[in-house]
Amino acid sequence: MSCSAIYNDYDGIQHDYTRKQGLVWQQVFLPEYAPADWQDRAVLWNAVEETEKTKDSRLAREFVVALPIEFGKDEWQSLISEFISEQFVADGMCADCAIHDTDGHNPHAHIMLTVRPLDEHGKWQYKTEKEYLCVRDGEERGFTASEFKAAQTDGWEKQYPYYIDKKKKEYLPPSEAEARGLERADKHPKSTKFGRQNPITERWNSDEQLVEWRKAWADTVNRALEHSGIEERIDHRSHAERGLDEQPTVHEGVEARAMERKGFVSDRCELNRQIKADNALLRELKSAVRKLMQAVRNTVPAMARALEELRANMIIFQYSINRARSGKRKFSNWLKSAKELYADYTETVKKIKERTKEKKELSAEKKATPILKILRHKELTQRIAQLTEEIEELRSEKACLLDDLNCKDDSEIGHFRKDVADTEQAVKRLSVQEEKYTAELEKAFGEYTELKSQTESLDPVELFRARESLRNECEETAESRIRTASKGIDFWDITSAKQTIDEKLDFYSEEQRIKRILWKRKQNEREQPQQKKPKDRGYER
Repeated sequence: MSCSAIYNDYDGIQHDYTRKQGLVWQQVFLPEYAPADWQDRAVLWNAVEETEKTKDSRLAREFVVALPIEFGKDEWQSLISEFISEQFVADGMCADCAIHDTDGHNPHAHIMLTVRPLDEHGKWQYKTEKEYLCVRDGEERGFTASEFKAAQTDGWEKQYPYYIDKKKKEYLPPSEAEARGLERADKHPKSTKFGRQNPITERWNSDEQLVEWRKAWADTVNRALEHSGIEERIDHRSHAERGLDEQPTVHEGVEARAMERKGFVSDRCELNRQIKADNALLRELKSAVRKLMQAVRNTVPAMARALEELRANMIIFQYSINRARSGKRKFSNWLKSAKELYADYTETVKKIKERTKEKKELSAEKKATPILKILRHKELTQRIAQLTEEIEELRSEKACLLDDLNCKDDSEIGHFRKDVADTEQAVKRLSVQEEKYTAELEKAFGEYTELKSQTESLDPVELFRARESLRNECEETAESRIRTASKGIDFWDITSAKQTIDEKLDFYSEEQRIKRILWKRKQNEREQPQQKKPKDRGYER
C-alpha cells in the first residue's frame, strides 16, 4: 500500500513492496496519546500484531475512497488529511494512508485503521471482555471480571460444570453442587459465547457508524468541490435510497481491466457495459413516453405514430429483459459447473487428508512394531504402498480440478471463491434488472391499452394502414437506439422481443379483425343496387 519494506516480527519475513508503482503520497496519522515511534508504520503494525493472541484476530480495518479527478496532489492531501483527522484520529484510531494513481485516471486512497481503542496512556484497550453467566435465586445474568467482584457480595455465583452421572454434565453454582455432593468436571465457568464487546469497538463495527463515515466523506468532498467552484457532487446513498430506478454497476477491479487492455472480454466489464447501456435506454425511453403521452391527439396519423412508437419502446424493454435473462443463464450455468467442480475439489482434498493421516499413523505403527512380527510388517507395508498410490492419484485428480477452476495451486482457491461470490451478486443484479424492465414493460402496456381505447371513434382500417406504414421506421429506430446504447444487437434476442410483444398486443387477432371488416365492406358494396343512368337520345325536346 505504501510501497515500502516492512519486517514482520511475528513470522520473521521481510515484506518488500518498494517496486510497486503508482504511489502519490503516504502518511501515518496518530492520536495525541499514541507513542511517537508509531510514526514508523513497521513499528505501528508490529505493535498491533503483538497485541493479538488468536490466529484469526482482525488486525485492521481498510477504507478505499475515490478521489475527485478534478483535484491535484495538494488538494488530495488536504482533503484526505481533513477526513482522517476528523473522523478517525479524533476518535482514537491510528491511520495509515496512501494515495495511489497508477494510470492517471483512477486516483484513490487506501486508509488502514487500527481496530482497538487506545487509552489515555497510549495502551491498547480490549476488544471483547469475558462475560460470566452468574445465577442468583434462579435468575441468570452476565458479569465481566471487574463487575463480578461487586456482584459476588450481592449473592451472585458463577456456574461450573458438574458431573450428574458418569456421562452427563450440568452447569451449577458451587453452593448447590456442594449440597448435592457433586464433583466438578473442570475449572472453566459458564460464559457467553463471544464475550462483551468494548462499547467503542462495538460502535466502530456497527452498520450505523459505517453509514456515518460514508456520509462524512461525501460531505467533505462536496464542500471541497463547492469551494473550488466545481458543480459536480457525490452522494453516499444507494440508488434505492435516492429513489433511482437505474441499476448500479459492479466493481470491475484491476484484473478485469487488464484483461480488457490485452484485447480479452471480461465478464464484469461486459456486465457493466450492459448495465450502463440499459440505464441510458431507460432514461431515454421514459423521456420519450412522457413526451409521447403529451403530444397525442385524436387523429389517425397522431394515434398511429403514438401506438407504433409505444410498441417500439415495448420491444426495447422486452429486448433488455431477454438480455438480462441470457446473462443470468450464462452466469448460472457457470456457477453450477463451478460449484460442482469445487465440491469435487473439496472432496478430493478431504480424501487426501484422510489417507495422508492414515499413512502417517501406519508408518508410526510400523516403526514401533517389532521386526520379528513379519506378517504385520508385510500388511503395514502393503497398506502404506496402497495409500501412497491412492494419494498420488488423488493429487493428480486435484491438479486437474485446480486447472479446471483456473487456479495454479491451492492458494488461489480463495480468489475462486471470491469470483463465485461476485458472480452470484451479478446474477442477483441481473434479476433486479429483469424485474425493473418487466415493471416498465407492464407500465408501457397499460399506456398502450389506454391509447388503444381512445381510438374507438377512428376508422380501424385507416388506423391499421397508417400504423403499417410507420412500423418499419419505428422498429429501425428502436434497433438503432439499442445499437447505440449496447454497441451492438443480438439478432435472436431482438427477433424474440418483437414476437413476444406482438403476441402480448394480440397483433394476429387485430389483423384478422381488419380483414373481416374489409371483407364486409366489399360485400356491402356488391349488395348495393346500381342506379341506372338515363340514355342519351342525342336530341333535345
